[in-house]
Amino acid sequence: MATRETVASLSKRLKTFEDEHAIRRCMNRYMYLCDQLNEGFELNDLMRLFTGDAVWEGRGSRYGKTFGCHTGADAIQAMFTKYTLPPAHFETNVHFLTSELIEVQDDEATGGWVLLQTSTFSSGRSQLSSARLNVRFRCEQGEWRISHFQTESLFNRPVTTPWDQPADLPVPE
Repeated sequence: MATRETVASLSKRLKTFEDEHAIRRCMNRYMYLCDQLNEGFELNDLMRLFTGDAVWEGRGSRYGKTFGCHTGADAIQAMFTKYTLPPAHFETNVHFLTSELIEVQDDEATGGWVLLQTSTFSSGRSQLSSARLNVRFRCEQGEWRISHFQTESLFNRPVTTPWDQPADLPVPE
């Protein structure tokens, strides 16, 4: 028979799992929307993933210089708006997340991921990039949101051909 302590312990563990799932869903939604980020993209869904006082920050010598630091929802939206103006920036953009670490402490959490990004730009150039993401989250009114997003380059490599090629896929005869 379960004691009150056992029920309380299981309830706490269940809440932690649910919070981790919600945080994971927030990050995956962020990456999905960044994959769609292009000319005319509506930013409302993306901006709902951030707290009003959020910080979006490129770190290190490469991403600190390239992206800078943007504090507050208006500044973050202004940064993303550049990607929605003509001419289109991306032809293809796909983000992959791995090596996940999530730690929840009440209504705040930290998450870490390694990102792999395959991009073909409208210019025809392509690139393979990897970054380490360190993200803080805060639960506001029952929703987990990004409160501080940090990205730091691990490597970037130009690719000589676009990622998506029109050639038929090889299949067994």
